[in-house]
Amino acid sequence: MRIADEIHKKLNDAFQPELLEVVDDSESHRGHAGFQDGGESHFNVMLKVPALASQSRVARHRAVHAAIGKDILARIHALALDIRV
Repeated sequence: MRIADEIHKKLNDAFQPELLEVVDDSESHRGHAGFQDGGESHFNVMLKVPALASQSRVARHRAVHAAIGKDILARIHALALDIRV
C-alpha cells in the first residue's frame, strides 16, 4: 500500500473528517534534502475535523501525528498539515 493511502486510512479511521486530502508532493522537492526516487517522501495533508475545534493548534497537530503513527512518520521526510475545524 502506498504511504499516501496509509495516511488517508489512518486519518479517516481516527477522525472521520468532513474533508480529507493527502497529496504526495515529493516530486516538487527533487534535489532537496529527503527526496527519494519514486516519491513518497513529502506530503501535504488537508483535513476538516470539527471535533478538534476545542483544541489548540499544537494539540490538533499532535493528534494528527499520533493518528498517523510513528511507523509512517519515520518513513517520510516532510508532512505539511492544514487542519480546519
